[in-house]
Amino acid sequence: MTAVAIGRREQLIALSWRSVLSIVRQPSVVVPSLVFPLFFVALGTSSFGRAVNIPGFPVVDSFLDFALAGSVVQGVLFGSVTSATALATDIETGFFDRLLATPSTRAGILVGRLAGAMAYGLAQTLFFTLVLFPFGLSIKSGPIGLLAMMIGGLLTALAVGSVMSTMAIRTGSSEAVQGSFPLIFILLFFSSAFFPRQTMSGVYRYIANVNPISYLVEGFRSLTIESLTLQAVAQTILIPALIAVGGLALSLRSLRRRLAAS
Repeated sequence: MTAVAIGRREQLIALSWRSVLSIVRQPSVVVPSLVFPLFFVALGTSSFGRAVNIPGFPVVDSFLDFALAGSVVQGVLFGSVTSATALATDIETGFFDRLLATPSTRAGILVGRLAGAMAYGLAQTLFFTLVLFPFGLSIKSGPIGLLAMMIGGLLTALAVGSVMSTMAIRTGSSEAVQGSFPLIFILLFFSSAFFPRQTMSGVYRYIANVNPISYLVEGFRSLTIESLTLQAVAQTILIPALIAVGGLALSLRSLRRRLAAS
């Protein structure tokens, strides 16, 4: 390995570590994306506990098992916006331009910022699972399924973070990134995050059928309420991975355009 490659690797590690620390050092940013999903789980379990008896509802031990997937995806979606907001803040303060003046690769600067979101997405998945275990949660797919869910959480954070980073790079405004939060919230609610598509009807079901978040959530849910299958693992990992590839391509393209215009 050449000295240049080693130097770039060390720079990527340093940028990634900075991204992780920036999340840890901001409790006001971290706490809402941990507390609100748990609040929705508690509210849903207490209000819709008997919904598991509705015809077409998946076979589950309790509504809590059904609700875990929605809380994980909800938390990761909200947490990933934080990473893009931080990138926009770097642009606003001029720190991003200083990074561009260093020998770091342009892709490394972007991936380094996304590393915090990825680590947080993985930690959120484990956190929600551990917190809800004492209340009767069960993971039917076992430890391997939980591991797949954690990887899925990491990739989901990368996918959403990269898409939102595109907006951050194009606008250079943290307010614009934060302003997209309601759109993410709407996409989440018009999905199967909180109720199965099999029990929906009309326009709501049509929107949920074409909403990619529905299929993302259902991958996590399959690993929670069903035995371990290759299909469930693939759905949980591959869907966010494919979105991440597209999101990274968009964000890198936006970065190139920004550099060309400067």
